[in-house]
Parts: sequence; structure tokens; C-alpha cells
Amino acid sequence: MEHDEIRRLARLMEELGLAELEIEDEASRVRLVRAAAIARLDPAAGPARAEVEVAPVDVPHDAIPAGSSAIRSPMVGTFWRAPSPDAPPFVSPGDLVEPGSVLCLVEAMKTMNEVVAEAAGRVVSVRPENGAAVEYGTILFLVEPIG
Repeated sequence: MEHDEIRRLARLMEELGLAELEIEDEASRVRLVRAAAIARLDPAAGPARAEVEVAPVDVPHDAIPAGSSAIRSPMVGTFWRAPSPDAPPFVSPGDLVEPGSVLCLVEAMKTMNEVVAEAAGRVVSVRPENGAAVEYGTILFLVEPIG
């Protein structure tokens, strides 16, 4: 199944309020589970899962301040700020980025997917915590355009 099809399914899940979706055919099998559903359904997940869902207190999770643009997750997965646990983050608030600069990784199905800047700007904030579960469309970064 292609990434675009998986993204379409993730949007459909959100629109319909589905917590889980599984599709199987002769060639592939895809199971999508929304992060909020994991926290509600799995008591063993404990408080660590609940912390993933907490948004920064200074800006509501879906709010985009005037003059900033949002960089959103292209897929459901796990958000990683650095290429490895002992490496520094790709970017931090205040950093300047150029088109093509790697901002983070989103791990999906054991594959690390780079999220890159599409335009030049200054990173205003990083929304998810390192290791947080993210859904398609989750705001990962707020960037102030330059130029």
C-alpha cells in the first residue's frame, strides 16, 4: 500500500472518529491505531502514554500564531528529534532552516522517514516530545518564514 493511500486512510479515521482501522488484501495488510486510542484502551500503557498527549501550555495544540506556519506530520508514527538517542536534535527553537533541511524523523512501521523544511525560516517551537506518538497532520513545528 502506498504512503498516499495510508495518509488518506488516516484522514478518514480522523473524520469518522475511528480509533482503529485494519485493511487486508492479497498483497498487503495495514493496521492503523490512533495514539489517543492506545492511551484509553491500554491500561498497561500507564501515565507515559498520557504524557504524550499533553500539548504545550503556551499555545493551544491546533493554534498557529499569526506570522508562523505549521509543519505537520506526513504520517502516523513516532516522532524523533535526533537521528539517535545520543545525537543532538536536528533543530531547536531559534534555529534557521533552509528548504530541504531535515527537521526530525517520523518512524512508521520500523522505517525512519525524514521530515524536511519546504521553505526557509526560523524554528519557533517544537510541539511533540521526543518519542511521542503522532498522527497524520499533527503539528510538529511552528516556523516563522524568512524572506
